[in-house]
Amino acid sequence: MNPDEHKMPTLLCIAAMLSVFSLDAYGAETQAPAKPKIAIFSGPTATIQNNEPFVTSIKAREKYGLPGLIDAHGHEANVDVLRPQRLAAPVKVYVEQFSAHPLERDVAELYGPPDGYLDASGTFSKERRSPEDKAVYEVELKPEDGLYPLPYMARQVDGSAWDSNATKPGAVFAKSRQTFYPDASRIFEEIEREGANLQALASFDFYRAAPSGGYTKGLKAAQRTDVGSGDIAPEKPGVDFFQYGAYGTSPTRAALAKATNVVQSAMGSGDYAGGIWFEGSPNIEDSAYWMNLLIDTPQPLVFNAAQRTRGKISPDGDANIINSVEYIVSDVWKDAQGKNQLGAIAIQDDVLYTAREITKGDARPGGYVPTGGFGGYLGDTDPLTVAYVPNRLHTYRSEVRSTLIPAKVKGIQRNPRGGVKVIDVALKNAKGELLPTAIPNVVIVKGSRWSIVDESRKADAAVDVLAQIDQALDGEPLSGIAAEGNQGGSFVPAYDAAFALAAASGIPVVKVSRGPTIGYLASNPDNLFIEGSNLSSTKARMLLMACLMRFGALPAAADPYKPTEAELKAIKARIAEYQRVFDTH
Repeated sequence: MNPDEHKMPTLLCIAAMLSVFSLDAYGAETQAPAKPKIAIFSGPTATIQNNEPFVTSIKAREKYGLPGLIDAHGHEANVDVLRPQRLAAPVKVYVEQFSAHPLERDVAELYGPPDGYLDASGTFSKERRSPEDKAVYEVELKPEDGLYPLPYMARQVDGSAWDSNATKPGAVFAKSRQTFYPDASRIFEEIEREGANLQALASFDFYRAAPSGGYTKGLKAAQRTDVGSGDIAPEKPGVDFFQYGAYGTSPTRAALAKATNVVQSAMGSGDYAGGIWFEGSPNIEDSAYWMNLLIDTPQPLVFNAAQRTRGKISPDGDANIINSVEYIVSDVWKDAQGKNQLGAIAIQDDVLYTAREITKGDARPGGYVPTGGFGGYLGDTDPLTVAYVPNRLHTYRSEVRSTLIPAKVKGIQRNPRGGVKVIDVALKNAKGELLPTAIPNVVIVKGSRWSIVDESRKADAAVDVLAQIDQALDGEPLSGIAAEGNQGGSFVPAYDAAFALAAASGIPVVKVSRGPTIGYLASNPDNLFIEGSNLSSTKARMLLMACLMRFGALPAAADPYKPTEAELKAIKARIAEYQRVFDTH
């Protein structure tokens, strides 16, 4: 990789740029093994990369004569939060001796002398001149030291204070502050300053795969902290970056295609010992399973989220990051050949979860649970332990990995003369990258009872499924349905008829059980459906999307309402290919 193509925070890149030497038993200089390098991918709506809105400090309010700081309980605060910031020039400060811990003075005889003393007027001298003089350490703080926690002095353009909101109520996005980081480099710098010592374990490259924060004015190449070349053009929310909150946006399928390309390119380069992906806690389970299926790499992939923003007491995301780095540089994920035997995993709150099973159960630290009823917990981080090895295919062994996806597959489209016709759907460009339009359209349909369609056996009673068929035939040539039914994936007859119509139209349907899925659905070669094993509907959706890119649409019948025996045989043969993947991934 060309080092001129990107910048990294000085603290983290020095070790990657310099050779590390040690002395052997005879005093000769020997070169130590190079530290591993880890790729850090920023994903969408990521609380782990979000901050509380910074509030103008009490110091600034006193300096500029602004109203006092009101806390969350309506009281005027006399203490506020210090924010990591950079000094613009060296400054000399005096630190009171024995002020770091309340019991330092109890064993004062164990400590060396202070640097000097401050008198009541603040004058420093090497010798004590009065019993009231305060013992101090003299420290020079320099800009090159890195971040220091300092009062937040910023105000709004009209001179008023920033309060708890990110911007003034009702302001358009262009007039608002962003709270999400554009990449993870600053996070690593902050937690390194707090004592993580990650630089001793690895060096890091930062990728903006589908970031939560963006440069709305663009950014010069020399100022970039991520991997990339050239200037960053002005970015738009919902297109280039994806945040939640008052200006929330949802990541698109085009963004997923780009992110998949970014992760595959990085992990396929051979430069990295592993990768870590950051995303919002409600949806990281989807992305983790997707990358587990698509990314062709023998190296580990770890996924992290957070329930608390940065700036809150005990941000859980920082511990997840540290645990993930320690996991990657360990050997616990390796098989006998040194390859990753666990697939993509998530590390949350000291627990190792499989990407296939992890599910967010509650919006709190420790709120993740495995779904499927069997397995899901891989091990623990303290001590770092793997309790079992899953036997599902993943990453470099996956049969739907990105390197196996063809340049084009067959899709379906409405025939103006009636019925359905088959068309070619391009998936990759000449470089082998997924096109923005490559990701299929797969929707989730949930079954219910006590409804007006319970007694019907006609497909046209399931109007929501018919609408999805129409949408697919009119503009989504690669489409599918993840159908969440009762236990065993059962639906009322009208819905089964509509699903059979979808399959005959070229739209595969995977059935799963509802709720916290427990137990496996046995495959049935006699019907027109895929049985989704013990997957949840959200996981089954991701696998169906991958299968559509790998195998293409089902072979549609000329008249989906009346498929011939030969057409049904062809449909079932293609479904068998899908079923084999669902049974093994």
